[in-house]
Amino acid sequence: MSASGRSRLTLATFNIWHNMGDWSARRPLLIETLRAQNADVIALQEVLEDANTGLENQAEMLARELGGYDVAFVSTDPEGAPRRYGIALLTRLPILAQASVRLEPLDDFRTALRLRVSVDGRPVDVVVTHLAWQPEAGAVRGRQISHLLSWLPQDGVPLVVMGDFNAPQDDPGLATMTGPRFASALPSGAAATTLNPAKGHASRVIDHIFVEPEFFTTTAVHVFGDQPTNGEYPSDHFGLAATVALN
Repeated sequence: MSASGRSRLTLATFNIWHNMGDWSARRPLLIETLRAQNADVIALQEVLEDANTGLENQAEMLARELGGYDVAFVSTDPEGAPRRYGIALLTRLPILAQASVRLEPLDDFRTALRLRVSVDGRPVDVVVTHLAWQPEAGAVRGRQISHLLSWLPQDGVPLVVMGDFNAPQDDPGLATMTGPRFASALPSGAAATTLNPAKGHASRVIDHIFVEPEFFTTTAVHVFGDQPTNGEYPSDHFGLAATVALN
């Protein structure tokens, strides 16, 4: 609870690039930059576990190294498979419910994961997703978002949707997320990119935290993981962190 008496929620989303690049060098940088965010809920994309290479679930590893977080992970790869790739939510808040869904169209192998958490005794739904990547796939992203929103409980609980949407806010597939129900925690034009140009990407803001203005006011937002350490970055994306107050 803040000094103003309004409940606050700190959020972070980060595409961690599974084990690409120099994973042994990136691993401590991921831990360090996520620890610095001190987030109540962390949304992760491109999370990998691979028994064949001895790679433990990266979300479980980060939760252990950060300390105090519970982990929810979902993949389209079957449980028990030696290699599973997916998305995750880490939270240090009480978990009231958990659910996941495989998004239509099913041949794009995308999922969404929801945790209902308690923020000072008030339920809040926090969702992570990772949408179709092709620049021309606006219609597919639109279908994925439509399915996600229709799947969520329709009970008036405040909602946050985070993740790698693989598109900027003006992408037609994201129209629902930039319409009257939602607002981006990061105003359009406030950051140059969430893709890392040092890893060969064009500058685009494709990682987003969307909140419902009816329930939330964004009080702070910033990009993180955008500075190298000894020439290395935590990921080929930058992270996005926000603090929101419940109205």
